[in-house]
Amino acid sequence: MALRNIAIIAHVDHGKTTLVDELLKQSGVYRENERVQERAMDSGDIEKERGITILAKATSVEWKGTRINIVDTPGHADFGGEVERILSMVDGAIVLVDAAEGPMPQTKFVVGKALKVGLRPIVAVNKIDRADARPDEVINEVFDLFAALDATDEQLDFPILYGSGRDGWMAEGHEKPDDASLAPLFDLIVKHVPEPTVADGPFRMIGTILEANPFLGRIITGRIHSGSLKPNQAVKVLSADGRQIESGRVSKILAFRGLERQPVDEAHAGDIVAIAGLSKGTVADTFCDPSVSEPLEAQPIDPPTVTMSFMVNDSPLAGTEGDKVTSRVIRDRLLREAEGNVALRIEESDAKDSFNVSGRGELQLAVLIETMRREGFELAVSRPRVVMHRDEDGNLLEPVEEVVIDVDEEHSGVVVQKMSERKAEMAELRPSGGNRVRLVFYAPTRGLIGYQSELLTDTKGTAIMNRLFHEYQPYKGEITGRVQGVLLSNQAGEAVAYAMFNLEDRGPMIIEPGAKVYQGMIIGIHTRDNDLEVNVLKGKQLTNIRSAGKDEAVKLTPPVRMTLDRALSWIQDDELVEVTPKNIRLRKLYLDPNERKRFEKQRAAG
Repeated sequence: MALRNIAIIAHVDHGKTTLVDELLKQSGVYRENERVQERAMDSGDIEKERGITILAKATSVEWKGTRINIVDTPGHADFGGEVERILSMVDGAIVLVDAAEGPMPQTKFVVGKALKVGLRPIVAVNKIDRADARPDEVINEVFDLFAALDATDEQLDFPILYGSGRDGWMAEGHEKPDDASLAPLFDLIVKHVPEPTVADGPFRMIGTILEANPFLGRIITGRIHSGSLKPNQAVKVLSADGRQIESGRVSKILAFRGLERQPVDEAHAGDIVAIAGLSKGTVADTFCDPSVSEPLEAQPIDPPTVTMSFMVNDSPLAGTEGDKVTSRVIRDRLLREAEGNVALRIEESDAKDSFNVSGRGELQLAVLIETMRREGFELAVSRPRVVMHRDEDGNLLEPVEEVVIDVDEEHSGVVVQKMSERKAEMAELRPSGGNRVRLVFYAPTRGLIGYQSELLTDTKGTAIMNRLFHEYQPYKGEITGRVQGVLLSNQAGEAVAYAMFNLEDRGPMIIEPGAKVYQGMIIGIHTRDNDLEVNVLKGKQLTNIRSAGKDEAVKLTPPVRMTLDRALSWIQDDELVEVTPKNIRLRKLYLDPNERKRFEKQRAAG
């Protein structure tokens, strides 16, 4: 059977996973009466809740005698490590672009990687039915983007389709035809994407996706570069530098058939398969015949730009809500995560029971923390810090990101002001239709930590911000952080509504009445710039003397909700987020007030 391997790449929320749903439906993967799950490729709970793809996943469809392996990739820059690996598995790519928004920063990032590998993309303009669609301008922007990324003449001569992934149609024109379907897209994939290039020689394959299966153990997915593979065949694993990691036998070969993976008796060069039976081989390793001595070249992965400290939870409430609390289980879990996610880097810290976890951005690390707390882990995490470098002359360099903000014209002034306070330089300002403007900045990553929620507040929730790592530049100097102090509990117990009511003048609370608190825990946001210790346990003094006015029920202002993402970006360097399966609490690094004063003196002196 003829074979095609293709990836669907696009900016976040431009409709990749929805399009894959329709490709599966129209290729006959489902039975006529089968109940179909929406966004079938987003299998994880967090993916469904956030509406984003986090892990790259493969599926397969048949079309007129050709098997098409499709890889759905994440659209968020924080998960770019997934995309970089996947591109080595495919021979073509569908670049999906929103008909109104046009190519966005993540489109630029992924397309740049695809063009570098030599893929000739198909451009599909999605959401053509939007009221503010501007397909012709978008195609011009895509062409300019390809040209700016040094595309070859063959790559610039890309085929174009227009349509709506949600409604399940694509066509060569803007109008929806009477016999609307995705057939033009299927036909174009078969015609435009080349067959997999197959090398001569024995079995070789680079691992690109790693997962753990309770029955089969470690499963590695990749594309077979050369030769063929059968169950029980002897293979060995080579690292990128040519060292032999292990040797063993393949217990099972799984091929993608629709959403299912089915065991096969033989897999040939060019096909994308998953293999089980090896215990140490991981992503970017070469799985090969015992006679092979040279590993295949793996795609280089961009370095991490943000790091956080993951620590054992040592608060007075430690161990009361989670069952995985020791440094050993946290370390094992982090190392297991780093095996399958090449964009993560785990290092043991100098501090006791602490690990430095580096990744592409706050979202990637927040998703890891959220996954761990759902698995029953308790831990404390620090504020994200950027990864600095030094050049040959010893000058300090910091990561700078390209930031694209789409916002209503009336709010553009406050956005420009806040970004300039964060040492950002404006590169472009242009109208983007419907009384909105598109602002492009180059801003240090340090200044962007915690800005997302502030941006939404400043623009009444109308702004859309997209970020992408640009380059390392000389250090930009100090950036003022949070201007407000915090309200701290001065003792342990349960918060009382009466005490919280009397403290409302001091600032908004972030806890509910009845919440368990301890000394040094953050319970509210101070209206001034200093930290204040308060008693949140003080109940009303009851006497037998009646007051003139009858007692009224205490009416509390609803607390400020601190989600995990917001808490990570809001805290300061001397504060931690305590994460448990049931709660997210904020606290000072040093709970004892005397230790805090000593730390402040040392910091001021040093």
